[in-house]
Amino acid sequence: MDIHEYQAMRIFAQCGIPVPEGHISTTPEEARANAALLGRPVVVKAQVLVGGRGKAGGIKLATNPNEAEEKAATILGMNIKGLPVYKVLVTPAVDIRKELYLGITIDRQSKQFIMMASAAGGMDIEEVNRTKPQAIIREHVDPLLGLCDYQINALAVGIELPYPLWRQFQKIAAGLYRCYVESDATLCEINPLIVTEDEIVMAVDGKM
Repeated sequence: MDIHEYQAMRIFAQCGIPVPEGHISTTPEEARANAALLGRPVVVKAQVLVGGRGKAGGIKLATNPNEAEEKAATILGMNIKGLPVYKVLVTPAVDIRKELYLGITIDRQSKQFIMMASAAGGMDIEEVNRTKPQAIIREHVDPLLGLCDYQINALAVGIELPYPLWRQFQKIAAGLYRCYVESDATLCEINPLIVTEDEIVMAVDGKM
């Protein structure tokens, strides 16, 4: 069972992964009220179980509550790859310096978990794997041993993450592993995992 982004983000937060505050809206008026509650520019994001929402016009920036209402009115009811949009997530806009990818799934061939990271965040990871597989750093995780610190560090080195950000990255990777195991998931991914201009590392989109 796939779950919506806002549901995945709630589970991430419970596992100690930093996520921006967000509010679900089912009407344009609700979106306006939620944007006013946040009190800053927001992103209005369609909640549908498909990728490519941005390209389809399902993710829009709004600088004020009135604009958030207008954007929500445009997004709600639209169809993205055949799926109607009934809900939008209103979340604060953030200043992004860098977009990364972090995910964990099952490698059936090795019968182990595999955690993957890439500096090519914000892109379709399947496309990255097809066109530039060397851009994805992989660490196999023995379910009996769990995710080790040296493996997280190897991922950080592989994506050329600056050392001052390692502690934040370690917490997020450990949280994602916990989320994956405790939820009995087949896939957990953060795309993108961002570095803000203030050097904060956080998940701004999630899939489970």
